[in-house]
Amino acid sequence: MKQTLLLLPGDGIGPEVTGAARRIADLVAPDVALEEGLVGGAALDAEGTPLSDETLQRAHKSDAVLLGAVGGPKWATVDRAVRPEMGLLRLRKGLDVFANLRPAYCFEALVDSSSLKRDRVEGLDLMIVRELTSGVYFGEPRGIDTDENGVRRGYDTSVYTAPEIERVTRVAFAIARGRSGRVCSVEKSNVMESGHFWRQEVTALHEIGGEGIELTHMLADACAMELVRQPKQFDVILADNLFGDLLSDEAAMLTGSIGMLPSASLGAEGVPGLFEPVHGSAPDIAGKGYANPCAAILSLEMALRWSLARPDAADRVMHAVAHALKEGARTRDLGGEMSTTEMTDAIIDCL
Repeated sequence: MKQTLLLLPGDGIGPEVTGAARRIADLVAPDVALEEGLVGGAALDAEGTPLSDETLQRAHKSDAVLLGAVGGPKWATVDRAVRPEMGLLRLRKGLDVFANLRPAYCFEALVDSSSLKRDRVEGLDLMIVRELTSGVYFGEPRGIDTDENGVRRGYDTSVYTAPEIERVTRVAFAIARGRSGRVCSVEKSNVMESGHFWRQEVTALHEIGGEGIELTHMLADACAMELVRQPKQFDVILADNLFGDLLSDEAAMLTGSIGMLPSASLGAEGVPGLFEPVHGSAPDIAGKGYANPCAAILSLEMALRWSLARPDAADRVMHAVAHALKEGARTRDLGGEMSTTEMTDAIIDCL
């Protein structure tokens, strides 16, 4: 059966970088059917909701979903329930893609673009596995109200069940077995009950199913410090939704630019993966034509590798990006002057 890749460009620079990824997909996987839909603010404007039921159903029926970015100042004052970001959260929850893979690798050509010294990042290659569909972003109760004493308050609930922790931990262990076999589980077990529970469950699973895995634990704030002190000590970092979000953005800057980093969100076998660049919609540069397309193109690389089972095509994309950078291709975030189109052209030349 013909495979389908659903493109959801979204807002801001999303359409620009997704368009670049589409050009690459046409070359390396011309037999994959490319479809397109709306998400985020674009969907809110056109359909009255940041993610329609129809688009969610199309996502379920596809083999992989490639998303651009959502959000922007245009929708800053709309009701929270229909903000563009809610479309992304609903997509993640609807597909039940619970394991977010965020690689942080430093291309050799970009070692000196990192905010850290060369010896800290040269050869950097780590993977953050972030739980994506539970925790404080989804826990109940949550809200903003006034208590019985008339004091306004805002609150969120961080809650995890044992099965939710177990399934994402299994993914981290499986990925580590294909690497160096080291997993560092991150939480705040010293001050949070949910963090203490997280450590208990990860430890228990390691005892019964952690063959070949060296498991360590670290507090999230300590991990944030260690990522800038000695990032190459890590191989696979396992974290909950909140801490995984924060740590992966920090790790992104070790590599030279957040415009370089992709992500993959995976669920159970047979569920289409959701792939998206780590960067946001960048409304300040939207429409100017100089957004870095590499994160979106590398998100396509992850889609080819993790959901479409096309490792050869994925390798071609990875090598082409690396070679283009080696040849001096740079967008503005990397200290160059290339436009989005010119950077994409350079990668295509290397294909």
